[in-house]
Amino acid sequence: MTDKQHIMIKGVKEGLLFLLDDQCTLDDLLKELKYKLEKTHQQLLTGPLVHVNVKLGKRLLSEEQKEEIKTVIRAQGNLIVQSIESDVEESESASARLQVLTSIVRSGQTVEHDGDLFLMGDVNPGGTLLCTGDIYVMGALRGMAHAGTSGRTDVIIAASLMKPTQLRIADIVSRPLEEWMTGDSLMEFAYWNEGQMKIDKLTQLFRVRQQSIMFKGV
Repeated sequence: MTDKQHIMIKGVKEGLLFLLDDQCTLDDLLKELKYKLEKTHQQLLTGPLVHVNVKLGKRLLSEEQKEEIKTVIRAQGNLIVQSIESDVEESESASARLQVLTSIVRSGQTVEHDGDLFLMGDVNPGGTLLCTGDIYVMGALRGMAHAGTSGRTDVIIAASLMKPTQLRIADIVSRPLEEWMTGDSLMEFAYWNEGQMKIDKLTQLFRVRQQSIMFKGV
C-alpha cells in the first residue's frame, strides 16, 4: 500500500462510517478498501453484525460501481452495507448526465449517451440517436431515435419536426414510416403508455408527466 490513505473508517453510534476520498480513482479505492478490510482493520471489523454507511464525498457513481463497493465490504461476512451516499445533490447528478449537442446527425452517424440528450440540430435519414434517458431534438428528426435503451419506459422523444424513420422507447417500436408522412408533426413528443407508444403535442408534456408521477405514487 502507498502512504497516501484514501479511506477512513470510523466507529459511530450506528456502526461504522467509511469516508472515501473523491479525488482518486475507483480502482485505487477498491484496492485500499480490500486491503484494509482484510489486513489492517480486523479487530474493528470482527464480532457480530455491523452496519456500514459509506460516504462518497462529491464522487458520482453508477449503480454498478456502487455494487462493486458493496461486494468488497460484504465479503467480510458480518458487515451490512446500510447506505452509500454522495454529497452531490440529485439535481447536480441529473445535470451531469444531460448532454447538449449543437450539430447535424448525418446518415450513417450514431450518437449514443447515458442520460438525457438535447440536440440543437437535425437528424437526417440514416442518422441514429441512442439514449438511456429523454431525447429532445430542436430541429427535424428524420432518422431513428431510441430512448430508454436500458429498458426505462418513463422517457420521451420530442422534436420540433417529427418525421422519423423509426422511434423506439425501451422495447416498444413506433408506427410505420408512412404514417409519419401525413398530418401536423410540429412540436410533438412520443411516450410510453400501457405497453404502447403514444404521440402528443409538446404542450401536453406537463400533463403526461403529472399523470406518470401520480401513477407511481399509487
